Amino acid sequence: MEWLQTLQTFDWAQAVAWLNTFITNFSKILFNAGVPEEYASLTAFGLIYLGVTVIVLLFVLLLRKLFRRGGRKTDEIDSAAVGEPAEEPPPAEAVDSTIEALSGDEAIVTEEQAGEAVEPAVEAVEPQPEPVAEPEPTLSLFEKLKRGLSKTQSSLVGRVDSLLRGRSVIDEDLVEELEEILITADLGMQTTQTLIGALETRRAKGELSTPEQVRQLLKEELEKLLTFDSRPLDTTTSSPFVMMVVGVNGVGKTTTIGKLANQFTQEGKKVVLGAGDTFRAAAAEQLQIWGERAGVDVIAHAEGADPGAVAFDAAKAAVARNADILLLDTAGRLHTKVNLMEELKKIRRVLDREIPGAPHEVLLVLDATTGQNALTQAKLFNEAVELNGIALTKLDGTAKGGIVVAIAAELQVPVRFVGIGEQIDDLRPFDPEMFVSVLFDEEEKSVL
Repeated sequence: MEWLQTLQTFDWAQAVAWLNTFITNFSKILFNAGVPEEYASLTAFGLIYLGVTVIVLLFVLLLRKLFRRGGRKTDEIDSAAVGEPAEEPPPAEAVDSTIEALSGDEAIVTEEQAGEAVEPAVEAVEPQPEPVAEPEPTLSLFEKLKRGLSKTQSSLVGRVDSLLRGRSVIDEDLVEELEEILITADLGMQTTQTLIGALETRRAKGELSTPEQVRQLLKEELEKLLTFDSRPLDTTTSSPFVMMVVGVNGVGKTTTIGKLANQFTQEGKKVVLGAGDTFRAAAAEQLQIWGERAGVDVIAHAEGADPGAVAFDAAKAAVARNADILLLDTAGRLHTKVNLMEELKKIRRVLDREIPGAPHEVLLVLDATTGQNALTQAKLFNEAVELNGIALTKLDGTAKGGIVVAIAAELQVPVRFVGIGEQIDDLRPFDPEMFVSVLFDEEEKSVL
C-alpha cells in the first residue's frame, strides 16, 4: 500500500497554498485582459474547472481506446489458437485470365488521359478568397452616450411620451401620472416636486395646452437643474493637482482612477497614482496594472499599511517628480461606518500639510444601478469630506439614470464623469446639455 502512505505524507497545506497563489495570479491576468475586477476570481475558477474537466475526459477517452485495441489483439490470438482456416489464394488460372482481360486497348489509361481526368477535380476544390470584414463604424460621443443611456431614455422620456401620446388636454390626471413616472425613474421626491411645481405654474398661467409644450418644459427644467452655478474641474489651478477618490466597495473606484489616469495622460499631463486602499486584497496590484496601461507611476505600500502613510509618500513623490496630477485611491467603506469616515478626514489633513490646499478635488464614485441608495451615499460622504464632484459608473447598464438629476439638484454637487461602457475610454466628462438631448432623443448638435 505504498500509494496510501504517499497520500498520508503528502503536504496538502502546501498544495492548497499553491492553488490559492495560482488563482490569485490567474485573476490578475484576467483583469489585465479586460475582465471586470469583481468577476475576475469567479472567471478564474470557472476556467480552471473547465480545464480540469477537459483533461479528465481526454484521459478517459485515451483509456477507452487503449482497452479496445487490447481487446482486438486478444480476439486475434484466440482465433489463431482455435485454428480457423486461412483464406485460400485464387487459382493461377483465374489470375491469368484477369490479366488477359485487362490487357485490352479499352482498359489502358495513358498518363495524359489521367491528367485530363484529374484536372476538373482539382479546379473544383480551389479555395475561394475569404471576404474581407468591414471595419465597424466609429461612433461619435453623442452616439456612444445615446447607446449607453438607452435604458434610462426608455424608462423616463419613453414613458412620458407614451403618457402624452394622444392627449389633447393637460389635466390633473395627467399631472398625477407624470409625477409617478418621474418618481419611479429615480429622480427623487424633491426633484420631482420641483418639476411638477414648474409644470403647475405654467399650467395656471395658461402656457401649457399641448403635450409638446409639456415635453419641452420638462427638457428645459432638467437642463436648469443640471447646469447650476458650480466650480468647473480645472486641473491647472495647482501643481500637483490632488484628486482624492472616495466611495464604497464595488462601485468601480479603482477602475475609474485607471481610466482617469489614461485620460489625463492623453491630454499630455504627468500623473502619479497613490494606492491608498490598503485593506482590500490585491487592490494595490490592480491599481498598478492600471498604472502600467496608462504609463504612469504608482506609489504603493504593503497590504494593511496605514493609508495616511501612503497619502504622505504619494504627495512627496508627486512634488519630487513634478507631476501635474496626483490621483489618490482610498479604501472602500460603508457610508454608515463613522470611524472609517473619520479616517478620510485624517487623509485630508495629511495631504493639506504636504501640499497646501490639497486635496483640490474630492471625487465620489457612485454606482448608478443602486438608484436612490447612491443619493444616500452622496449625502453622507458630502457631510464627512465635502465633495467637489461625482463620477457615476455603470450608467449604461441601468434604467435608473435619473439619479444624475437627483444628485445634482439636491446636493448641488456637479457630476464630473459618467461611465457608459467597460472600455478604457468609456469614462466621459459629463455634459448636461448633451445628457438631456440624448434623453429626449434629439438630433446630434453641430457643436458635437
